[in-house]
Amino acid sequence: MNAEIVSVGTELLLGQIVDTHAPTMAKILAECGVACTRRVTVGDNRDRLVTALKDALAHADIVVTIGGLGPTVDDLTRDAIAEALGDELVHLPEYEQQLRDIFASRGFRWVESIARQAYRPESAALIDNPYGTAPGLLAEKNGKTVIALPGPRGEFNPMANGPVRDYLVHKQGGEVIHSKTLRVVGMGESHVEEMIRDLMDSEQPTVAPYAHPGEVHLRITARATSVELANEIIAPVEARIRGILGNHVFGTDDTTLESSLVERLAERSQTLAVAESITGGLLAARITSVPGASKVFLGGIVAYSWATKQALLQVSAESLRTHGAVSEVVAREMAEGVRNALGATYALATTGNAGPTAEGDKPVGLVYTAIAGPSGTKVVENKFRSEREETQRRTTQIALGLLRDALAN
Repeated sequence: MNAEIVSVGTELLLGQIVDTHAPTMAKILAECGVACTRRVTVGDNRDRLVTALKDALAHADIVVTIGGLGPTVDDLTRDAIAEALGDELVHLPEYEQQLRDIFASRGFRWVESIARQAYRPESAALIDNPYGTAPGLLAEKNGKTVIALPGPRGEFNPMANGPVRDYLVHKQGGEVIHSKTLRVVGMGESHVEEMIRDLMDSEQPTVAPYAHPGEVHLRITARATSVELANEIIAPVEARIRGILGNHVFGTDDTTLESSLVERLAERSQTLAVAESITGGLLAARITSVPGASKVFLGGIVAYSWATKQALLQVSAESLRTHGAVSEVVAREMAEGVRNALGATYALATTGNAGPTAEGDKPVGLVYTAIAGPSGTKVVENKFRSEREETQRRTTQIALGLLRDALAN
């Protein structure tokens, strides 16, 4: 059984609102064993919405719409569903009276357009909306199902995770589509794919890589009658991937690189300090976002100016004059300086040119990242081609990768 999601609203197409409901609905569908094969976004235009719905009904068993169920003239979803299904709109006087009673009890003025919410396509039943006035719709006709959900988050989430989930579980017969994600660092997507290519040809479970900033995620997905059985199908494939990629797999699902490192440092009773220039505190922020980081993170120094680098990190004036702040030498002295100052087991340092303009012979995107530890100091050079914020984010990822490598060795 497959489904398509149709998100409704011109504000989505204009970028004024980010559509977070469609991913939520897609996840619910998967958890109920229904494959989401396509997502479409349509503005507040009846003809285009009807066309999108007819197209979805031609390909999918279940069509889920999100938004456009309110009382205003641009709330066209119920009308479009009726037209796409060849239904008439049926007036529900008892629901209109219920709406009138709600407005009267709250002291709100009644506007006749509100009564639009008391109509449904003739093949549809209402889905109760305890947190709003626009009910959802569930229509079954000609072997197809259309589910219409409201757009406001406080109304969408309870309805999607409540009666709609229950309906999908019953309709699908209890089957689930369950995924586990392995998170990989220190390897590019192409390299990862090359190493596990034979596993990607499997249909049960499926294995698919997708890139994230500084990481590769491997999604292993199985279809089964329960999550427990799906995990049993996933387990041997996960074991093979871990055997192939080794320590490059640092976590699963929602595990972040920083949380895995904090955990590993805590297990070893080791500590960390950071010295930041280009990243301006972002590296420390990632580390301290992890609950329990205070057990291992001693602190950080954001040393943006030459004077601060000299005064707090003991970077030599000669190094700055000869090599400049963006250099391997200064990155090394920053890491060693903060490690000595705070007495940490490991210290990370970042310096570079995030742009947007070049500084002398230091091009935009040139970054040096260093780690100082019990085995000495290592510095890596990177030349990023990205905007300022992305360069800073990538730099923190490189720094955490250096720490991961040091702990692995």
